[in-house]
Amino acid sequence: MNSARNHPDPVAVGTLLRHVLELLDGDVAKVYEEQGLAEYRPRFSPVVRALLAEGPLSVRGLAAAVGVTHSAASQTAAQMARAGLVTHSPDPLDARRRLVGLTPKARARLPQIEAEWEATVVAMAELDAELSMPLGELLREVAEAVGRRPFRERIAAAYRPPGGGPKP
Repeated sequence: MNSARNHPDPVAVGTLLRHVLELLDGDVAKVYEEQGLAEYRPRFSPVVRALLAEGPLSVRGLAAAVGVTHSAASQTAAQMARAGLVTHSPDPLDARRRLVGLTPKARARLPQIEAEWEATVVAMAELDAELSMPLGELLREVAEAVGRRPFRERIAAAYRPPGGGPKP
């Protein structure tokens, strides 16, 4: 086994974050597959929760409800439509917009999906108990800190050009 693949360079924080996300999402996806929901992806869950809470939403509304970019919401909704989990239909109040809504197929799978959500909450609490602080809390702190001062600004302030010349 390649130890670099299993243990990313701790200085490469982006790689480490992706690795942790792959580990967590990969195992959630395996649970869905074992439950006969091979077409369902972990990234669909925030969308399903938003649509359950709000009803059909535009892609823009979905992006806001989930906390992702318009592009990410559009891509996820398209993947979900290919899996038969959502439909795109005209907005009766604005013909220029299309609304994303859950299909009967998605609603029929809700008991399995919601059971996985509950199990994931329990598993995450168990994992959090092993950590120095809850992962979600740490990630919120990181998002807030980067919101206050973007990482790009932090890099620019620390950047020293090769050869000691002036900063670009």
